[in-house]
Amino acid sequence: MTEILTKTAARNVFYGGTVFFFAIFAALVAHSYYFAREIETAHPISDAVAQGKRVWEKKACFDCHTLYGEGARYAPEVGQVWLKYGGDKDAAGARDALKAWFKAQPTGAADRHQMPNFKLSDQDLDNMIEFLRWTSAIDLQGWPPKKTSK
Repeated sequence: MTEILTKTAARNVFYGGTVFFFAIFAALVAHSYYFAREIETAHPISDAVAQGKRVWEKKACFDCHTLYGEGARYAPEVGQVWLKYGGDKDAAGARDALKAWFKAQPTGAADRHQMPNFKLSDQDLDNMIEFLRWTSAIDLQGWPPKKTSK
């Protein structure tokens, strides 16, 4: 014997499903908002960080680089670049090394992709480095995933 879904039952399933999934959506939005506020509170965005992000956007760095996995994958991920330059151990040394690295581009190394020299002012360089320092302080929760060797 086959059961046929009546119009009333179908409408109830539709409305019940809509309410259920809207509640799940609202909970996920609230969770995302809460998590974003936690990050913002733990790592306040200074004027220098905001200006550095504007340099990142104005020079379209995301056309080549990724930041937290977003952007092109032509050049390296830069979310942890501050730590790669030792900023957690020697902030002044990392700042000087990054500033020198930016100014030395393109390196002219054969068979390598070259980053253009954007001729950034010292203030823009300081702001960009401050933005990179800030991005390295964010808990990436295991991003990017580590490649497993076979």
